[in-house]
Amino acid sequence: MNISPRFSLRLAPTLVVAAVFILSVAGQLTYATPGDLYESDAGSGNIYEFTPGGTRSTFASGLNDPAGLAFNSAGNLFEAEAGSGNIYEFTPGGTRSTFASGLNAPTGLGFNSAGNLFETDYGSGNIYEFTPGGTRSTFASGLDSPEGLAFNSAGNLFETDYGSGNIYEFTPGGTRSTFASGLHSPAGLAFNSAGNLFEADWGSGNIYEFTPGGTRSTFASGLNNPNGLAFNSTGNLFEADPGSGNIYEFTPGGTRSTFASGLNGPGYLAFEPVPEGSTLGLLAVGALGLGLVWVRRMVKA
Repeated sequence: MNISPRFSLRLAPTLVVAAVFILSVAGQLTYATPGDLYESDAGSGNIYEFTPGGTRSTFASGLNDPAGLAFNSAGNLFEAEAGSGNIYEFTPGGTRSTFASGLNAPTGLGFNSAGNLFETDYGSGNIYEFTPGGTRSTFASGLDSPEGLAFNSAGNLFETDYGSGNIYEFTPGGTRSTFASGLHSPAGLAFNSAGNLFEADWGSGNIYEFTPGGTRSTFASGLNNPNGLAFNSTGNLFEADPGSGNIYEFTPGGTRSTFASGLNGPGYLAFEPVPEGSTLGLLAVGALGLGLVWVRRMVKA
């Protein structure tokens, strides 16, 4: 296409505007803050958001004993509210809606690969499963104060049974087996990229690491009622320590540092997921297509 110098001067600002348009569309359609850490602060009734560098902001407030946190694939945050018996859903911008109600001290949350939400109902002794549309069914019952949840790569669900001191493993069909026993008030769970399970042992002040075969070792000790656990994208483990009011960060080798302090009963943690490359690619292609159509129309004008 041959463009005269006079027309090229006219087209140049159009191309700049089109480029800005493409970038703005892509920016509006991606997650706002991928990689940020979210923490439910039971004492203050807030959910705090932390940047990777540790800068804190308030994501939500006015909650009633907020507990478990989990993100779905769309980047919406779900929060189990032990005090009200509700599960709330928050958009990336912080708009809240009620996803489920009438629960008995909901505590832990986790999504399976199909996008269904699982919830440990501490007061009733059940694990409930919710479809993306909110339909509830009972996945497991007869548990003793169920608390933490985590899925392994095979889709099996692991649950800390606070009252019995066990960690139970459930197949996708609901068959239960005992993965570990003899623990002291087990709470939070998280898997690392190697498939090892980490457990925050509230009563002992330890974090235990379990191989896929169930062999246990002590990863960290001397903590004050350790509770929520979560791994970041680089493989560091974060732990909510409600007794001290801190969030600790551990390297894969177990070196501990204080990531945040001065909190009021930090309970549960979740990292905002980073969008997959394929999703970003589709968004970029779509935005580029819209921009090129705009440019073509301007050229013909």
